[in-house]
Order: sequence, then structure tokens, then C-alpha cells
Amino acid sequence: MSQKSKLRVLFCGAVLQNFFDLPSGEIGKVWAATGEMLKGIRDLPGVEILGTIDDDQTMVGTSPNGWPWTFYILADVPDRDTVVAACNLFRTIEIGEHRLWRYIRVEARIGRELVIPE
Repeated sequence: MSQKSKLRVLFCGAVLQNFFDLPSGEIGKVWAATGEMLKGIRDLPGVEILGTIDDDQTMVGTSPNGWPWTFYILADVPDRDTVVAACNLFRTIEIGEHRLWRYIRVEARIGRELVIPE
């Protein structure tokens, strides 16, 4: 019996205007929640983080609708349910009376590894 291939997933995150509207004293709470989300994705069973990119030094302000995104996480993920669980972190991690998705939008692009011929 062959082993089921993992999904190759690109999690794309966009920092939203609500983040930039926060008083400076509130920003640290969002960063802490973002760290919790990143560790949460990393620690999901069977997830292997292959790489990350953060555009924060060369992209200032909010991400427009769609591309480009503020940050990216490339991972191998065992199944679609795990991808959904990763995205659900944005819905469940609390920052005061709000959830993380008030400040960061996520989209998961699901595919397979593109194998480069030898």
C-alpha cells in the first residue's frame, strides 16, 4: 500500500488596516497573538514548515486585496482538515474582545510539490 502524499500548502497572511489603526500600546497584544498562531501552525500534527517569508521591511502598510501578502508560510501538511485547523487559528485566537482575523487575513493555497526534472 502506498503512503498518502502530503499536501503542499502556502499560507498567505495580510496585515489589515485594523492593525495599523491600533494605539501603539495595543500592538504588542497582536504580535503575541501572531506568535501564538505561528507556533500553532507549526505544532499541528504532521505539519512540516519548509520556509517562511516576511515582506515587512519592503512592504509598508496594509496588503491590498489579493496579492502581495505580508507574510508567507510554506508547509507540507498531512490533509485538508489540518489546513482548515491552521486557518481556524485566526478565528479562535483572542485579542481582548476580538479575534486575530480582525488584524490579519489568511488564505491557504493547496497544491502538490512541483518536482523539477533532473
